[in-house]
Order: sequence, then structure tokens, then C-alpha cells
Amino acid sequence: MQSDRANQARLYRDQLITVGDFLEMKNQLIAEFRKLVRSSGNYSGQKWLKAIEVRKLLKISAGKLQYLRDRGQIPFTKLGGVTYYDSDKIEQMMEGHD
Repeated sequence: MQSDRANQARLYRDQLITVGDFLEMKNQLIAEFRKLVRSSGNYSGQKWLKAIEVRKLLKISAGKLQYLRDRGQIPFTKLGGVTYYDSDKIEQMMEGHD
């Protein structure tokens, strides 16, 4: 009985996950995430996003968005008292490519 459990718990070389496997999976997940975001209706494909749209995409509060702006972690432009965010930069943030 002990030997059966030992054989079941043994890990074989072909069962290991490599860094390459993780990177491939990451790229697949990013591609799927892009499809979901674009098809969900929250992403309009426009170049500039308002704060409310960015908050919905990133699922963050207004305070967190302000914090990211203050720290220079999220680029923005102000025009007539309205803050706009570049959708390409937001997408890069979602991918983790600052």
C-alpha cells in the first residue's frame, strides 16, 4: 500500500512546468483577456478614456486611480478640467508592461 502511494506522489520530468510554459500561458491569457474586455461593452475602442472608464477596466476605486496618477504610474492628460487616459497605456498596464 505504501509503495502505491509513493508511486502516485512521484513527480516525473515530463510533468514539470517550465518558464517557457508559463510565458506561453501568460500570452494566451492576455489574448483571451483582450477579447473579453473588447466584447464586454466596457471597452469602446476609443483612444482616450475618462476616469470612470479606466476605473471600470482596472476595477479600482477613484482613490486608487488618484494614487496611481500621483505616483506617476498611470499617464494622463487634463483638458478643460476633465482627466483623460490613453487607452493604449491602460492596456499596457493591464498586461503588466509598464
